[in-house]
Order: sequence, then C-alpha cells, then structure tokens
Amino acid sequence: MSKAFQIDGTDKKIIRILSDNARTPYLEIARQCGMSGAAIHQRVSRLEKVGIISGSGVRLSPPDMGYSTCAFIGVFLEKARMYHQAIKELEKIPEVVECHYTTGNYAIFLKIYCKNNQDLMEVLSDRIQKIPGVSSTETFISLEQGISRELLL
Repeated sequence: MSKAFQIDGTDKKIIRILSDNARTPYLEIARQCGMSGAAIHQRVSRLEKVGIISGSGVRLSPPDMGYSTCAFIGVFLEKARMYHQAIKELEKIPEVVECHYTTGNYAIFLKIYCKNNQDLMEVLSDRIQKIPGVSSTETFISLEQGISRELLL
C-alpha cells in the first residue's frame, strides 16, 4: 500500500460490506453509503489498484466437503536454510491450506484439513514427515473454530 494512500470512513464501510459478502452489488453498496454506483466502482477499483482488496472469492466449508479434521502442525527443520525446499514440497500437499515461516519453536507452522484422524496420520507420516529437511513435527487438532473473519478496520 502506498504511504500516500489514506483509507477514509467510506472506504472502510465498503470494505466491511464486501468482506461480509463479496457478491454485494455496487448499487446496494452505493445505497448503504449514500453514493452513486459509479463512485463505488471507482473506490473499489482504487482499493484494488493499491492492493488493499485483492480479488474476491468463495468461502468453502471443509467439514461439508468431507474434511472434518482441522489441524495445526509445527514443523522443525534440520537447518533453517532448508525452508524454501520444504515449502516447495509442502505446496504439493493439497491438504495444506496455510503455511507460515515463524519465529519461536517451529520453523514452519501449517494449517491443514483432513478427512478424519486416520487421514491426518497418513498425511503427517507419509508426506509431511518424509520431506527432506523436516526433522520432526508437533500437531494440534482443532476442536472448534470460534472466529473466522477478515481483518476488520
């Protein structure tokens, strides 16, 4: 984001509306903001241009798709320099939905979805732990997701 770009109250309102439902028509946003549809279109285009908004999408429900186990995995690497190679291998595992290079105990922290605990065990032992450079992992199974949202302004 450009240091010269400033988000005003209307931009924040537009972002909140689109965060709640990215399919909200510009004319509905315009009505809620007391502006014209063209003005909303220009503001959204500007927010996209500076990188505050990047696309829109669909939120999937992993449990409804048969992926009932959500887990977080702390990955220990033999050497920190093995990070980039490990990431290339982790990208090949479709169950991995988030991957973070972190400070603290783990070099990498993952969020994954699996069909069940047996599937989780197979993903861990047959794929993640076999990646060159991975020395060990620590797994946390999520019992419930209490909050799921975009960053709110």
